Amino acid sequence: MDSKIKHIDKSQFERIGLDKSDIKTVSGQNTSYWKDAFRRLSMNKAAIAALVIIIIITLFSIFVPAFSPYTISEQHLGHTYAPLGFRDPTDGHMHLFGTDSLGRDIFTRVWYGGRISLFISFSAVLINFIIGIIYGGISGYAGGVVDNIMMRIIEIINGIPYLIIVILLMMVLPAGTMTMVIAYATVGWTGMARLVRGQIMSLKEQDYVVAAKVMGARPARIITKHLLPNTLSVVIVNITLSIPSAIFTEAFLSYIGLGVPVPLASWGTLANEGSRVFQMYPSQLIIPAICISLTMLSFNLLGDGLRDALDPRLRK
Repeated sequence: MDSKIKHIDKSQFERIGLDKSDIKTVSGQNTSYWKDAFRRLSMNKAAIAALVIIIIITLFSIFVPAFSPYTISEQHLGHTYAPLGFRDPTDGHMHLFGTDSLGRDIFTRVWYGGRISLFISFSAVLINFIIGIIYGGISGYAGGVVDNIMMRIIEIINGIPYLIIVILLMMVLPAGTMTMVIAYATVGWTGMARLVRGQIMSLKEQDYVVAAKVMGARPARIITKHLLPNTLSVVIVNITLSIPSAIFTEAFLSYIGLGVPVPLASWGTLANEGSRVFQMYPSQLIIPAICISLTMLSFNLLGDGLRDALDPRLRK
């Protein structure tokens, strides 16, 4: 029986399994949290498209009024309510969006209105961000009596209707963009403060915070160096989602006559003017309404994309 066993050469075998030469090699690509978040954001087509639209609207709002042959208050009474694409026979310039009741170029006024609306929204949200992280960070880290007092102050502020504050400020301060920024920032920071407070309270008992306390770090350093940076992902998403609310608030206040004064224009004032002649000249209302809706939708889609990209639980 043994004599019939055929000799098999060892060269016919192939070693499988773990190779000792590969033990010290790194199989995965080294990446940081923010690089991985950007990679996942770039895979979200809706968020990238929204970001492109926001950039285009912002660039148009900055450069179109600066390089337009018309100003926002320049009147041409010889061709009022001109149709879309009307070319002025006197100077040869085209009114891409037509003209209004005073012959003013709507294309220039729309993008100047975008500049005003975006400036008010970005400024108000930036102020809310600064106040909110400071107030919420102190409240969440201190806790106890300090936290209770600071939260009761927020509840009192939230109990005052926003429109009443705006009307009172309009009566005291001169009408203008900074008045609207101040009015929105007066009460708009409370939501950010609540969010930051909740994040701080969940993070302050982590091991790295306890280690910082043991090593003698001051509360201000712990908040600024350890706690607030770890809340940035949630805060960034909240900022992105707060901008559409600020844009809508500005447009609503301008629509009811509490916005920027004449001859300045915002999307809300343009919508107000267009609503008066909507049945005869619908484009006067449709154009600013599309700008408002498209900007709000883009920021909401970008905010949803950032929320998915910055959530470590969705990391693949």
